[in-house]
Amino acid sequence: MALSGRDINQLTRLASRYVNGQVVQQVQDALARRGDEAVRIERQRRKLERRRMWASRWATAWALITAICMVFVVGALTGAIGTDDDPLTAAGGIAVSLVTGTLAIRAARKMTLLKRAQREFDEQHAPAAVRPAPTALPPKGSAAREPMQRLAEAETALAQVLAQLTGANAAVPAESVAQARATGTEAANALRAVAAQLAAVEVARDHAPPLERGPLVEGVTRLREQLDEGLDGYRSLVAAAGRVVAATSAPGPKQELTEATDHLAGLAAALRELSESAS
Repeated sequence: MALSGRDINQLTRLASRYVNGQVVQQVQDALARRGDEAVRIERQRRKLERRRMWASRWATAWALITAICMVFVVGALTGAIGTDDDPLTAAGGIAVSLVTGTLAIRAARKMTLLKRAQREFDEQHAPAAVRPAPTALPPKGSAAREPMQRLAEAETALAQVLAQLTGANAAVPAESVAQARATGTEAANALRAVAAQLAAVEVARDHAPPLERGPLVEGVTRLREQLDEGLDGYRSLVAAAGRVVAATSAPGPKQELTEATDHLAGLAAALRELSESAS
């Protein structure tokens, strides 16, 4: 069917509205994000991290080459390697070892300087506490609703406490803080998956015949116990991080954060396995 002039005019106006509206808005949003100060800081932080990682790799590579050359030189001098007692071979190995050793030292020094620059950059641009995005809670009356409310509160608390551990007076390495943050996110996702299962079992229980509700009731109780256990582990991580902030000069709580992180990681893995096996 051929389009009339009126139809073509309407299509043209719609295309013009799309181009001048949505596309322009997307371009403007992209430019705004590019010029945003937080985005620029994060880009600089990642750049320093990449440079430090590459310096570490080069230092390791040159150190390994130097070690191999030194083994070759020792073998040549002791006769363990058949070089026909040629002194030039050993001299060449020594020369190569000196060159690669110098490069390894330079790479290690660069890595140290980049690590110091990264630490100073993090101290000057300490990330603000990010409040986790609100998620939909289970329906009212569900046994999963109250644990999910407490989980949301614990997520906010963990974000605020971990933000205090990234400043100039950080009591633990940045890697430990990042691991705690990642483990907390993983555990929260696993707990929400269990909560979704619990809500689904409750729906099935409410619509099942009375004689078939027994196993479903037991399933609700078991899933609620798993939620409580996982939530206790999450809150233990929050408490351990809080003790580190409260006693930055004491050596004890620093290890507590690592231990709480490992414990929560184990709980998250267990919850994830149970969720996958039930799905």
